[in-house]
Amino acid sequence: MQPLPTPRGAWPSRFTALMLVLGMPDTLPQLRGLTTADPQDPAVRAWWRSKVDEIYRAIPDFGGFLVKADSEGQPGPQDYGRTHAQGANLLAQALAPHGGIVMWRAFVYASSPSEDRAMQAYREFVPLDGRFRPNVLLQVKNGPIDFQPREPFHPLFGALPHTPVMLEVQLTKEYLGFATHLVYLGPLIEETLRSDTLVRGPGSTVARVIDGSLFQQPITGIAGVANIGTDRNWTGSQFNQANWYVFGRLAWDPTASSRDIARDWVRMTFSNDPAFVTPVVDLMMGSRETAVDYMMPLGLHHIMARGHHYGPGPWVTGGPRADWTATYYHRAGRDGIGFDRTATGSNAVSQYAPALAAQFADPARTPEQYLLWFHHLPWDHRMASGRTLWDELVFRYSRGVASVGAMRRTWQSLARFVDPGRYTEVSAFLAIQEREARWWRDACLSYFQTFSRRPIAPGFKQPAHPLSYYESLCFPWAPGNPGRPQPCESGVPCELPAPQLP
Repeated sequence: MQPLPTPRGAWPSRFTALMLVLGMPDTLPQLRGLTTADPQDPAVRAWWRSKVDEIYRAIPDFGGFLVKADSEGQPGPQDYGRTHAQGANLLAQALAPHGGIVMWRAFVYASSPSEDRAMQAYREFVPLDGRFRPNVLLQVKNGPIDFQPREPFHPLFGALPHTPVMLEVQLTKEYLGFATHLVYLGPLIEETLRSDTLVRGPGSTVARVIDGSLFQQPITGIAGVANIGTDRNWTGSQFNQANWYVFGRLAWDPTASSRDIARDWVRMTFSNDPAFVTPVVDLMMGSRETAVDYMMPLGLHHIMARGHHYGPGPWVTGGPRADWTATYYHRAGRDGIGFDRTATGSNAVSQYAPALAAQFADPARTPEQYLLWFHHLPWDHRMASGRTLWDELVFRYSRGVASVGAMRRTWQSLARFVDPGRYTEVSAFLAIQEREARWWRDACLSYFQTFSRRPIAPGFKQPAHPLSYYESLCFPWAPGNPGRPQPCESGVPCELPAPQLP
């Protein structure tokens, strides 16, 4: 085994942090007689100075605060007419004498969406560049929506030269099949880190933004959002452990290869035999692209089921906010599919560096993996393969299902290398993944076909059930539901066990 590489970037030695919601109007006034949580109020400032001093007396190596504010209906400084900078600086000033930091999440979007949600964080934070205290880092998700199977890098990377920016990725696969789907996230994280913002010419990668080298930032960071469960392996499946491992290695060295890291993990976890290591590393490296294919290919995003996010839901519409629906994002109709983020649509492309904006604005130059993220195109739009857009969607969804089948066969051929317990668990999970990949494919194609009015080409399987069947599926006890049966999209309460998947 090779030794770990030398770490890159400056990393604080303190790591203990407290996540809080700043400015809860019905909480802070109950504390020592405060009547407001306004970050500019002298009494509020004094309260936080006293509280932080108290924390450090109890925890001398306390690292600081991780804050979510003014997001998803949560309170924050904007409730008092203040900015994110004023809210963050309130805490940063109290922490500074102790060497503490504030990690302020940039995952914000308005309660009443009036613009493309992908644009809102940029609009709110770029005008504040340089107004944050030196011990504040902005914590930015890898993409501008929310941990989707694939997103272009967030336009905030490279847009804040005077503010330390850290990357936030998700290790718990909320949108990638939960614990049962084998999806190695190393390629996703590596894809983000190597994305070139072009803000200072070629080579201005996201990795150079977050390691501090692009803008000479002295304080740097990276965050992984993850859950630890009661499973013996902690992470819910054997292969989810690899996602924690690759996150740690890429945090240590953001230029490392996710393939090399996967190879190290496989050798340490299962076997050193090349007859096992090589096929399993290949399986892992293709698994993220496989999931993109059977869930949200060609730049589709946010078409999962409502609330719990388990399974497909491209038909999801209505509810309290438009941008919590699938139809808001895919915009399928008789004329085509995709979200127009060019100058004729939301113009989200303008938030990227000019050279990149020009590329993303042109469907002929946009990488096909982002095509429907940036463009609304007709169903017979001609793809690089020569297929129409509709036929390419059928091909990609079908390829994803076939790839899971290949993953299962690979694993079945390797039983002699793995103990029966772990072999059986992975086999069972891959069977679930293949069944659910078919579910994703059939449900999405059935729904989109109602708009395309085009047949599924010969050689590809027809959906196993009519669209009404997939729309009727209901999972009241899926993680994320509030502990009681919820209505299906059809409006029928889920009082009975959910139908079996095909």
